[in-house]
Amino acid sequence: MESRLRVQGHPIQPMLVTFPFGLFVSAAVLDLADVAGGPAFLGEVGYWTAVAALVAAALAAVAGLVDLWDARADRTRRTAVTVNLVNAAMAALFLLTCLMRADAPERGATGVELATELLALAVGSVGVWLGARLVRQFDRGRASEQAGLERLADLPASTVEIIRPPA
Repeated sequence: MESRLRVQGHPIQPMLVTFPFGLFVSAAVLDLADVAGGPAFLGEVGYWTAVAALVAAALAAVAGLVDLWDARADRTRRTAVTVNLVNAAMAALFLLTCLMRADAPERGATGVELATELLALAVGSVGVWLGARLVRQFDRGRASEQAGLERLADLPASTVEIIRPPA
């Protein structure tokens, strides 16, 4: 699967996915500290970190959908669709906790909300594993393509014909 959105030859979507996942982990750690009896402001910082992660997840989802737009229907596409669905499920669970906390005065987390966030991180970990597998599949395909082109360089000059347009 060839990514349509690239920076210097590297697909953007795998890069974008790291931001929401890291922010979701940070939000869960802050909420864990809040639930464990830390200062109350940790819950609010955790809430806003989760909101920032949701924004980043939306951007990563758009990049993922652009990459899927004209991909061939094969195993790689199925894996990519699964990665996007798993990431969307993680974001949906965090959205649920954010909506539950939105009206609270200090937006601190409860034990149930923290458990939901930890479940979301477990789901997201599956998405990270599948995404890494997808990148490896993509890199393997690119490496064999490069090896094929490099084999052309080993051919004698008389074997390789350069086709030029008529003048």
